[in-house]
Amino acid sequence: MKAKKEVKRRCVGCMQMFDKRELIRVVKSPEGEVSVDLTGKKNGRGAYICKSPECLNKARKKRSLERALSVRIDSEVYDRMEKEIADANE
Repeated sequence: MKAKKEVKRRCVGCMQMFDKRELIRVVKSPEGEVSVDLTGKKNGRGAYICKSPECLNKARKKRSLERALSVRIDSEVYDRMEKEIADANE
């Protein structure tokens, strides 16, 4: 029987490679709405970020999340993502 392949993804904040299950997926839906996808199964374009608020702040400052998703992200969405990441860490 074959062993499962480790799926690696790059954090858009710190640019380090991690196992996919260690990261949080941020998804842009086909309608253009940006949200945090804790299940990893939502439809749309995805980008991955570490579970640390520091990485989210880096991605916000460098606008790397916006480039990865090809969309302009408002500050309210970043604030909501910050809250959801903090809730996920608890």
